Amino acid sequence: MKITVLCVGKIKEKFYVQAIDEFRKRLSRYCSLQILEAADEKTPEGASEILLEQIREKEGSRLLAMLPEDSYVIALAIDGKNPDSIELAEHIQSLACRGRSHLTFIIGGSVGLSRQVLACADEKLSFSRMTFPHQLMRVILLEQIYRSFRIIRHEPYHK
Repeated sequence: MKITVLCVGKIKEKFYVQAIDEFRKRLSRYCSLQILEAADEKTPEGASEILLEQIREKEGSRLLAMLPEDSYVIALAIDGKNPDSIELAEHIQSLACRGRSHLTFIIGGSVGLSRQVLACADEKLSFSRMTFPHQLMRVILLEQIYRSFRIIRHEPYHK
């Protein structure tokens, strides 16, 4: 299976980079992982909703330009489906059984995803109703994908 993580912004914090590298290494046993980063926009403090929408649209255009054509697209959004780890693993396995061998997960920037990106997604996925930094969300997503493959293969994982 091929997994693409399409996200806004570069990771600057060393501890996030180390965690991402660790999960990239662990996932190499289960899938081909590609992480693509679209440039982010500077968001001024106290930006108006109009400016925030413009930022989402600019970042969204960049994301859409990088979107692999042959993939099943899952956008991370607070109003998406909220499965537990076993349900996520079963869903990934079900997609693979239906011939979806390339999954693309999209993580927005600090102001979220544009309407255009959300509209092109095959589905939306939420990890919580809480808000997380998009850099941390990348680590959480990779950990859950790794956990999903462990569950699918009936390998031990921490509960």
